[in-house]
Amino acid sequence: MTHVFGTPRGRALAALPAVLTLLATAACTGGGGGRAQDVQGSYGTLPKESGKPKDGGTATIALTPGLSPNYIYPYPPASANGTVIARGLMWRSLYRPSGEGDQITDSALSLADALVYSADRRTVTIKMKDYTWSNGRPVTADDVVFSLALLKAALKESPANWSFYTPDQFPDGVTARATAADTLTLTLETAYNESYLLSMLTLLYVMPSEEWNIARTGGPHLDYTEPKNAKAIYAYLTEQSESQSTFASNPLWQVVNGPYRLKSFDPTTGSYSLAPNASYSGPGEARLDQVDFKSFTSGAAVLNQFKAGSLTVGTLDSSFITQIDALKRKGYHVYGAPAPARFDPLVLNFENTSGNFDKVIAQPYVRQALQHLIDQQGYIKSRGVHNGAASPNYSTGGSGSPYPPRFGDKAPYPYDPAAARKLLTDNGWTVAPGGSTVCEHPGTGAGECGAGIPRGQTIDFTLASANTPAYVGARDTAFASEAKKLGIKITIVTKSLNYLYTNYGNSFAPANKDKWATEDYGPLYLAAGYPSSNTVFNSDGSFNLGGYRNTEADRLINASTFGADPKVLSDEVTLLSKDLPVLFFPTPHTLVVWKKSLSGPPSSFNALLSFLYTPELWSFRD
Repeated sequence: MTHVFGTPRGRALAALPAVLTLLATAACTGGGGGRAQDVQGSYGTLPKESGKPKDGGTATIALTPGLSPNYIYPYPPASANGTVIARGLMWRSLYRPSGEGDQITDSALSLADALVYSADRRTVTIKMKDYTWSNGRPVTADDVVFSLALLKAALKESPANWSFYTPDQFPDGVTARATAADTLTLTLETAYNESYLLSMLTLLYVMPSEEWNIARTGGPHLDYTEPKNAKAIYAYLTEQSESQSTFASNPLWQVVNGPYRLKSFDPTTGSYSLAPNASYSGPGEARLDQVDFKSFTSGAAVLNQFKAGSLTVGTLDSSFITQIDALKRKGYHVYGAPAPARFDPLVLNFENTSGNFDKVIAQPYVRQALQHLIDQQGYIKSRGVHNGAASPNYSTGGSGSPYPPRFGDKAPYPYDPAAARKLLTDNGWTVAPGGSTVCEHPGTGAGECGAGIPRGQTIDFTLASANTPAYVGARDTAFASEAKKLGIKITIVTKSLNYLYTNYGNSFAPANKDKWATEDYGPLYLAAGYPSSNTVFNSDGSFNLGGYRNTEADRLINASTFGADPKVLSDEVTLLSKDLPVLFFPTPHTLVVWKKSLSGPPSSFNALLSFLYTPELWSFRD
């Protein structure tokens, strides 16, 4: 899974009073009715590469508003995920993730050639390409062995030290050996689905084994294949990563294999600058002198910098979609589409015992009723939510997945308040529109509320809503308003993305499980090309934020992870989409904005939909 979750979990992206004003005038009744097609026509075409490249210049890129980086070591603990500086630009993963929905990797930008599997899928041979570290040393198979050893050391300390981990799965049971300087052999105790293993290797960032194999500054170089040494090395590197003021000056972090090195970092704002790695041997001419990433607190602030001409590249909050023509006149391209393998969930906390929320949300009919209250088409059309810049979605696979749900485009639980009401009344609740809907018939039989739900129980819960982008607060407010009509009380609490990422997730912050009932942090990204929900919705998944548990889901996720047939992923997607481990919002279109004076391969700008940056392929043009 890719969540943000460099790739934000939202994997996230103004203020609520302004949203409330917009909703008061347009509501979610199709206030933008008839505009969606015209709006999408203004950004739906990816511009071609143009102009004569020239050397030099600084590209200034807007970071996701509200999500400032605070970590530099490539494998942060789960609570810091999505807040890593330039991950993928300074240290490449073994296989570069693809920005295309039908592909897992970008082979041209990967550190290794295609995997070669044995017939039983237990042995994998990987040939390294001719990449070098910034000090001139070749990137070798030993560097990959080192990276796996440190990842295992991190997980021995705590399963929460890697967001993509599920116990007894990768990297558990994986033995890595450098059978030659340029050849890596993986021996697997359990055979993996080939697509799934490849998706995991896109998350394996390769670190310098000969420069980082120390446990103290100036200390001796250690044999990292010894677990006690790997543990000491990991402790040292993560300790160094906590010193934000030394990120740019610490010689550790200057040894990179990606196209850039860190030039400066502002620990106050999270803004940073990159300079080209002169020893980078991968694709791209790195014509730019510098790449600046700027931190922002709101989408409005980003828009203002676009208008001032101060930004080269960034994303546009869809609440400002009426500004597209003005930005084009200012000399910008605007392109948008749904990001591959993205879906926007309202995360449900199945372990929150406050007010018996865990008992209530455990009932499938309650989750179905709540999904029936989400007006996806209305949100898409509304000028107060998506302004036409979104697509309906009811599955974990996201838009255009090669493994779609069996029900196709037909929503299992479409917007239908009457159906929601019927589900409640058929199961023992007395619905009081605008008041408090209560359980009148407790018990576990037909027509009764369900296990653990007492007579007089109400459906009241909190919704922790990200303060950016604007559509998050807008859709949450619209959902709460619709729920109120059925006597369901939803109290919205607005939080920053960093706060949500750090505090609200039962898998990494279990002490807070009774402090939140639902949360909306924006998008969640799975692996492009193979959007398995492993780690996200299996019972022991490290990113199972709400503690969802379903034995059939576990079986199907296990099959898509270890089985030989990737098509079982469609069965997994179908079951999850019907059982509702989360509620589904429409998928907003990511709107990418860049100056017309900057150009490069169109695929490199399409990859920005997934927040994959390749400025080494860009240049300013005459």
